[in-house]
Amino acid sequence: MTDPSSTPRPTGHRPAWLTRNVKVLCGVSFLQDAASELLYPILPIFLTVVLGAPPVAVGAIEGVAEGAASITKVAAGRLADRFARRPLIGVGYGLAAVGKLLIALATAWPLVLVARVTDRLGKGMRGAPRDVLLVEGVPSGQRGKVFGLHRAADTAGAVVGPLVGLVLYEALDHRLRPLFWIAVVPAVASVALVAAVRDPRTKGTGGSSTRTARTPWRSLPRPYWRVLGVLLAFNLVNFPDALLLLRAHDLGLSTAGVVGAYAVYNLVYAALSYPAGALSDRLPRPLVFAAGLVFFAIGYLGLGLIRGPWSVFVVLPLYGGFAACTDGVGKAWISTLVPDHQQGTAQGLYQGATGAAVLLAGVWAGLAWGTDGHLPLLISGGIALVVAGVLPVVARARTATL
Repeated sequence: MTDPSSTPRPTGHRPAWLTRNVKVLCGVSFLQDAASELLYPILPIFLTVVLGAPPVAVGAIEGVAEGAASITKVAAGRLADRFARRPLIGVGYGLAAVGKLLIALATAWPLVLVARVTDRLGKGMRGAPRDVLLVEGVPSGQRGKVFGLHRAADTAGAVVGPLVGLVLYEALDHRLRPLFWIAVVPAVASVALVAAVRDPRTKGTGGSSTRTARTPWRSLPRPYWRVLGVLLAFNLVNFPDALLLLRAHDLGLSTAGVVGAYAVYNLVYAALSYPAGALSDRLPRPLVFAAGLVFFAIGYLGLGLIRGPWSVFVVLPLYGGFAACTDGVGKAWISTLVPDHQQGTAQGLYQGATGAAVLLAGVWAGLAWGTDGHLPLLISGGIALVVAGVLPVVARARTATL
C-alpha cells in the first residue's frame, strides 16, 4: 500500500492531486512528445518517398515497434511493483532518445524499423512506472484529473513538435533528414529532467531501493480482467496513426498539409484531455470512454469515405476527441480497479496487451490497405461503434471501484 508519508497535502492554493511528480512528469512528457511528434507525421512520407518502403512496411514497422513495446510494458509493470521506479523511467526516456538518433542516421527502411523498436522499447519501459508515480498518494476519485493533465501536457508537445517541424521544413528547403537531428535535442532534455522525479522507494543518493514481493497476475481482481478483455478486443481494430497520416497523404495533402492536419488533431487532443479526465471523475468512466469510441468511429469512417484532401482538416480534429476521452481516462479507470500494490502490474499488462493488439491491427490493416486504405478504415470504424454500445453494459456488471 501507499506509504502514508508520501501522501500529498495541500500547499497554499495548489490542489492536493497536483503533486510534484505530476508537474515534473508533465514536463518530461511534453519534451519527449515534442521530439517524437516533430518527426512522427513525416515518418510515413520519409519511409515511402525517400527510402522507398511499400505501404505494408509502414504498418509493419509501427506494428512491430508497438509489439516490442507491449512486451516491455508488461515486464516494466511487474518491476514497478517491486523496485524503484525512477531508474526505469530514466532508461525508458533514454532509449527513446537513442531511437530518434538512429532514425536520423537511417539510409534504408530496415534501420528505421530498428530505430522505432528502440524508441518503443523505451516507451514500454517508462510507461507503467511513470503512471504509478503519477497516482502515488492520489485518491481514486481524482485520478482522472491527474491523467487528463498529463495527457494534455504530453499532447501539447505533440502540437508544438509538428508546428516547429513545419516551420523548419519550409526553412530547410523541404529537406526531411535535418528534422530528425533536431528532434534529438528535446528528447535528451526530457531524460535530464527525470532526475527531478521523487520516488519514495529510492533511498539516499546511492540509488539503492526497497524491494517488495512479486504479485501474481491471477490475483488481479475479476472486474479488471473483464474490462481488459473488452478494451483488448477494440484495439484489434485500432491501427497505428501512421496509417491515418498515409491516408491523408494519399488523398492529396502535401507533406506540409499532413503535418498541419496532424498538429490540429493534437491541438484538439490536448485541449480536451484535461476536461475529459475531470469529467471521468464525475461521471462513470466507461461512459466517457465509450464517447471516445464514437469519436474514433467518426474519424475512421470519415477518412474512409472522404475524397477531398482538405476534408482531412475536419475529420482528424474530430478524431482527436477519441484520444482525449480514452487515453488518460483508460489509465485512470484501470487504476481504480486494483489496489495500490498492484498498480504497476495492472497498468503494464493493460498497456502491453492493448499495444499487442495494435501490433496485429497494424499488420492486418497494412496488408488490406490496397491503393488508398478506405476498406480497413471502414471496417474499424464500424466495429468501434459496436464496442461503444457494448462497453458501458459490460463495465456496469460488477466493476465497483476499489
